[in-house]
Amino acid sequence: MKILSEFKEFAVKGNVVDMAVGVIIGGAFGKIVSSLVDDIIMPPIGMLLGGADFKSLKIVLKEAFVDGAGVEQVAVAINYGNFIQIVLDFLIIAFSIFLVVRGINRLKRKQKEEIASEPPAPSKEEVLLTEIRDILKNK
Repeated sequence: MKILSEFKEFAVKGNVVDMAVGVIIGGAFGKIVSSLVDDIIMPPIGMLLGGADFKSLKIVLKEAFVDGAGVEQVAVAINYGNFIQIVLDFLIIAFSIFLVVRGINRLKRKQKEEIASEPPAPSKEEVLLTEIRDILKNK
């Protein structure tokens, strides 16, 4: 029973929940970026390169063939086009996350500046001395 209560305490801590939300949103964001690269960025680049589809760019090391027993052997190829596409996905995701983190840091910095610009609250001694002064003034 103690293990279950410890697990419950761990699972509902703010950091774990925040991390889970981040992973879920990150997965969805990855799909959006993949679609952006696959459907919007790569077609014009492929058109500029003579209609090439990046995912189909490859260097074939060994062609597919059917051996003497009638078993089909698959081709061996280096798929550099798919690699280029994945690198582009990564760069766009990394840049997007950089912009989000940059924005958050700016907001935090602005909040710190606002807090720093406010005059500090009087200390307990100052409050006590002010009260004593006011009492003496009223006598």
